[in-house]
Amino acid sequence: MRIVMVGSGYVGLVSGACFADFGHDVICVDKAAEKIDALKNGVIPIFEPGLDALVESNARSGRLSFTTELAPAVSEADVIFIAVGTPSRRGDGHADLGYVYAAAKEIAASIKGFTVVVTKSTVPVGTGDEVERIIREANPDADVAVVSNPEFLREGAAIDDFKRPDRIVVGLSDDRAKAVMTEVYRPLFINQSPLLFTSRRTSELIKYAANGFLAMKITFINEMADLCEKVGADVQDVSRGIGLDGRIGSKFLHAGPGYGGSCFPKDTLALAKTAQDFDAPVRLIETTIAVNDSRKRAMGRKVIAAAGGDVRGKKVALFGLTFKPNTDDMRDSPAIAVVQALQDAGAIVSGYDPEGMANAKQMMDIEFAAGPYEAAEGADVAVLVTEWNAFRALDLDRLKSIMKTPVLVDLRNVYRAQEVEAHGFAYTGVGKSI
Repeated sequence: MRIVMVGSGYVGLVSGACFADFGHDVICVDKAAEKIDALKNGVIPIFEPGLDALVESNARSGRLSFTTELAPAVSEADVIFIAVGTPSRRGDGHADLGYVYAAAKEIAASIKGFTVVVTKSTVPVGTGDEVERIIREANPDADVAVVSNPEFLREGAAIDDFKRPDRIVVGLSDDRAKAVMTEVYRPLFINQSPLLFTSRRTSELIKYAANGFLAMKITFINEMADLCEKVGADVQDVSRGIGLDGRIGSKFLHAGPGYGGSCFPKDTLALAKTAQDFDAPVRLIETTIAVNDSRKRAMGRKVIAAAGGDVRGKKVALFGLTFKPNTDDMRDSPAIAVVQALQDAGAIVSGYDPEGMANAKQMMDIEFAAGPYEAAEGADVAVLVTEWNAFRALDLDRLKSIMKTPVLVDLRNVYRAQEVEAHGFAYTGVGKSI
């Protein structure tokens, strides 16, 4: 299959590289010339484990290429995936579909022969209808089928998610498009990955419903953590106890500072706004958004309390700045709100992250260190914000020797209180009795 990926950001680049690895001929298109030039030279603009090697091998084989010229690529394509950004729209929180609609209009002019146009971007219900309308208005003679095929990629594990998916959701109403999409994903049949065909609108809603439910699950266990601290229970045992129930499952039941990243914050907000527009409000999601937003800053207050209630003039070291490990993504990271709360209280903040430093420097004004021990030099409090592997086995004796005051706040419950306290630290976790 000849595939064109419109947009070479996170979703477009990962999807394009994986499709090429399946044996398809893939062209990734992006308007950002500097990004395309970098990709042609083997420079990957995002951090995703294994992506650099996947891009390099498939580019070398000739199956994966990059261009800023959309028209020539579209004219030869069997399938065109729209994988552009859908950020939250300023002012009202709806998904901004400007990039999607612009791509649809530009694609329309160059379509030749039967072509399947697929929305890979996360879009609200009804977007596929509008994409089809735009294409047919711009090119009434276009023989096109518009399909919804949402992505379910976790940052840090995206390649494995793409190649070994739980399910592949495809929304369409055209039998020719069904045959094409079946062929696109045929290499995954050996893994018996379920291919779920639905209506286009159902497919669009599945993505939002999935992310909304997972965000709600995270927020639920975080509220249970708060209750555990008040009643003398342990949230990790609560999580295990309910996660062993097959109806609930253990995933996304790890208490922490709240969810962030490129998907959950904007997708829950877009789902809530869409539901309001259709007069079917999703109140659980609305509450999830509010609780998660307030939790991030509350983690800053937890650090302040662990420091004795006053951090003015004190140094606080943060271990991890990205919203999760194995990514350089800082979007809506809990670290941003924690830093703001600490700085508002007069703290001096230093921080280190294995991959997110460059992006963090654009979003916060703190002292950036070369490593965790450098960040903790002379600190009154150390805070584990992101559970990178590099922070799971810190030399606690060394850490204590360089800190002004041995206080560790573990927002991911990586360490056991008894172990840390045995090294002379005051320890504060999440969801532990106080």
